[in-house]
Amino acid sequence: MEAQKSRSYEVKMKVPFFDLDPMQIVWHGNYLKYFDIARSELFIALGVDLFEYHDRTRYIFPIIRTAVKHIHPLRRDDEFVCRASVKEAGTKIVVAFEIRLIKDGTICARGTTEQAAVLAPEMEMVYTIPEEIRRALGF
Repeated sequence: MEAQKSRSYEVKMKVPFFDLDPMQIVWHGNYLKYFDIARSELFIALGVDLFEYHDRTRYIFPIIRTAVKHIHPLRRDDEFVCRASVKEAGTKIVVAFEIRLIKDGTICARGTTEQAAVLAPEMEMVYTIPEEIRRALGF
């Protein structure tokens, strides 16, 4: 990875009707879906294809921890940005997220995910992220 590449990526989205709960706000579990979309786009932007990497090396990178702080509710048709930023890629991959409204910048949620390196099919935990992935993520 070039040193100039950003370790962050923003995805613009719009809340669809089917993401709402009976209170007409985004159901809490959908924030993880938005995080996943942003993390996937970040990895693509950095040239990290975890499916191809698995095919070559047998490594998988399951999510082992998630956290979400809900600050302001998203509602139907809200347009928002989900920003994903790689914070760590040593013993695990840590990605931080921020969701904010496009219209006024209101922060709606913040969160993190952690991914471990695991050799499949044995499901053997590896306590360091492989060098090729660390470099691609900027570490």
